[in-house]
Amino acid sequence: MDKEKNTYGQLIDLNLKALIALSRCTHSVHRREYTTIKEAGLTVSQFAVLEVLYHKGDLRVSEIIEKILSTGGNMTVVIENLVKENLVKRCIDSKDKRVNLISITKEGRALIEEIFPKHLENINDVFSVLTTDEKKDLINLLKKLSGI
Repeated sequence: MDKEKNTYGQLIDLNLKALIALSRCTHSVHRREYTTIKEAGLTVSQFAVLEVLYHKGDLRVSEIIEKILSTGGNMTVVIENLVKENLVKRCIDSKDKRVNLISITKEGRALIEEIFPKHLENINDVFSVLTTDEKKDLINLLKKLSGI
């Protein structure tokens, strides 16, 4: 028995296929990207916090949320777990005593210095299927689609 294919018109069908391809690609890239993070025993959010503190220095929680493109919902729990593991610490902001800054510890720095090169190698592997020009085109297309 032949099943009729639903169609919504050529343009809408193409848009749906593009969305599905983008979603599947994003899922696949993230799954492969996260392997080195999970192997280190971190969650993606924990890795993101350590990475941003390593590269940007001490930050307020709101700045961390903004820089890692996260929502604040679970950030308190993520940071608390990193504090318990002695990977980050809370410090009083000298400019505003009411505010806590989050700082990476020596242990956190050592961990990110161990993981980050593997993470970069993994990202290089993920994107190795594209040429330099294809990567530039992809970046431009994604920015255009994002409205940036």
